[in-house]
Amino acid sequence: MKHIISVLVENKFGTLNRVAAMFSARGFNLESISIGETEDTEISRMTIVTRGDDRIVSQVLKQLNRLVDTIKVTDLTHQPHVERELLLMSLKLNTSSRTEIFELINVFKGKVVDIKQKSITIEVIGSPDKINTAIDLFRPFGIRELARSGAVAIHRGEH
Repeated sequence: MKHIISVLVENKFGTLNRVAAMFSARGFNLESISIGETEDTEISRMTIVTRGDDRIVSQVLKQLNRLVDTIKVTDLTHQPHVERELLLMSLKLNTSSRTEIFELINVFKGKVVDIKQKSITIEVIGSPDKINTAIDLFRPFGIRELARSGAVAIHRGEH
């Protein structure tokens, strides 16, 4: 099962490396990890997506709590939360596909961030399911390059 874990850490050099090393050393699967400063510049939020049964995730949470720079660890999986990813994708562009590509961009509420004679680069923001669907639907047009951010997530509403 997929788990979304939010980790507040001290904004110090090497913190991300220690978290990644902990996952590697224990053989835990790290599907994605995103990190950035919070409203307090001395604290960063990591959003970690991992897969595993309850026993494995319980071990992950315990290990994360033991790390020196960790302030708070929360498994958001079963709590109300907002989760988003960013997708940047460069596609082949020609006159026969142009209209269809622009229609799909509108369907996904995407943005054109670069356009050339034979290529277009778009941005789509949304849930992981939305990002996966966008990739699947744009694939027939010829994906030149693709980058996705991995999940970022926070509690929904007042917490």
